[in-house]
Amino acid sequence: MLILGIETSCDECSASVVRDGNEVLTNIVASQVDLHREYGGVVPEIAARAHVETIIPVLDQALKVDGSVPGLIAVTVGPGLVGSLVVGVSVAKSLAWAWDVPLIGVNHVEAHLIAPVLEKKTLEFPFVGLVVSGGHTLLADVTGFDRMTVVGETLDDAVGEAYDKISNFLGLGYPGGPVIDRISKDADPDAIFFPRPMIKSGDCNFSMSGLKTAVVRHVEKIEFSGKSVREDPRELADIAASFQAAACEVIVEKTIRAVRLLKRRRVMAGGGVVCNSELRRKLTKACIREGIELFLPSPVYCTDNAAMIASLGYYLYEKGYRCGNEVDVYPGLKVGETIPGCEKTD
Repeated sequence: MLILGIETSCDECSASVVRDGNEVLTNIVASQVDLHREYGGVVPEIAARAHVETIIPVLDQALKVDGSVPGLIAVTVGPGLVGSLVVGVSVAKSLAWAWDVPLIGVNHVEAHLIAPVLEKKTLEFPFVGLVVSGGHTLLADVTGFDRMTVVGETLDDAVGEAYDKISNFLGLGYPGGPVIDRISKDADPDAIFFPRPMIKSGDCNFSMSGLKTAVVRHVEKIEFSGKSVREDPRELADIAASFQAAACEVIVEKTIRAVRLLKRRRVMAGGGVVCNSELRRKLTKACIREGIELFLPSPVYCTDNAAMIASLGYYLYEKGYRCGNEVDVYPGLKVGETIPGCEKTD
């Protein structure tokens, strides 16, 4: 079966054709980074308007496979920005009606949790799923394509959001993740000790606001003495590297804690922040030490993409889930929450 996936939850407009849930034939992604850079973050209205302009060209590229009409359309219905979601869902519903093919709604975060199937081809359940991105930071117990339970999540900022805010504060630009990762490579991650929020809390929840505040106050203290941090590339890089070291340490520690609490032996990760080289290095080292199987997707399947939407849509369809054309958008959709209008049939 060919599945057309459509993803427009935030600022990436993506369409993909996947065969049988794990063979990616096309995966087209149109980025809006340049549109939002001057604002230091995603502007919802600009994102929605850009989706309107780009979704048809993106679909045209994705559908250049073999001329066959897909047998299923999978579309992100949440969580995400309401205006962006409406564009993707509206187009998906129109195509499902025009082609007379079934439509299935997909939870964007749940798709990140199963994205490794695109490269592994099969998934062994259960496993601990880690999602770290600009909008989401959570750990989940994943026991099936339709059985996911959150065991820990951020209580304030997502990790990617903290990266963006610190990067903007330091004058490094947007998006913050890639630039902080890049300038940290030759810097000293131990130059400043920043707090590791909630690292000893005993649970699997996250908090990034305290770390963000600590970085801001450290810089303000230096600047109060008359020195400009932003004019010293070495000091700026050390601050960025020290921030990154703290953030990654918390993510890794919480992930290992979830593995121990749930008595799992596998970790699958997804989300844009999983592209971060320091996080990948530390997580790999920790899993080797603990004897845990770890799979980190290639960057193209970490960031928002329609291939993971098509994949999860296929596996849900195979399990008997069906959606009517009345399916709507659900900006606040939670992991494990049933999508209204997408019930499992006998």
